[in-house]
Amino acid sequence: MNKALCSQLLKKKTVTVPLFFFQNYKKMNLSLEEFFFLMYLKDQGEVFLFDPNEMMSDLGYSMMEIMQLLSSLTDKKMITVDSFKNEHGIMEEKINLSSFYEKYTMLIMEESNQEEEKKKVDNSNLFEAVEKEFGRTLSPSEIEFMKAWLSNFKEEVILEAVKEASLNGVSSVRYIDKILYDWDKKGLKTKEDVEAMLSNRRKETSEPVEVFDYDWFDEDEEDE
Repeated sequence: MNKALCSQLLKKKTVTVPLFFFQNYKKMNLSLEEFFFLMYLKDQGEVFLFDPNEMMSDLGYSMMEIMQLLSSLTDKKMITVDSFKNEHGIMEEKINLSSFYEKYTMLIMEESNQEEEKKKVDNSNLFEAVEKEFGRTLSPSEIEFMKAWLSNFKEEVILEAVKEASLNGVSSVRYIDKILYDWDKKGLKTKEDVEAMLSNRRKETSEPVEVFDYDWFDEDEEDE
């Protein structure tokens, strides 16, 4: 890579680089030099007049190097270079980055979909763990109930609440919900917090074991 690129950019202009694109530019089959050059073009606008002299001044590149980069980005369908006659009848060229933005949008969507799939897998692992503790399959309504927990509690804390319910001989999602919100009120945010609280409670043998008041008949009515 031409060292003049970074040096000239730092001295003359500020080029904004989206962190997501920096982390993923290789997925778009770009070299590091093409990536930096594309970021320079991005800051000129989506469509702008091609001014080779300005580019040479900004980047410290020769005309040949600039043309090679433009050709490479055109071949990779990141940009288009369109010729036109200006108001004086002189041929000029515009650089258009619409293709780049389309590809960049697709990359963001793909990454987002992958994250969603990963969450589904993680959720699936949680549901399987709960079903194993309960010794039965979760109902669709119970799964939806549990999904709401994930936006408020860490998975490790949820699993601790499931174990606590099993120790109390209860296999009810609503019962676990009561445990979770009670722990939340007590400021228990991590597995370590819960383990410390349970350990202290076991040491206090003079105090009765806390069992939540639960209306079994009410649950039966709701399930109906």
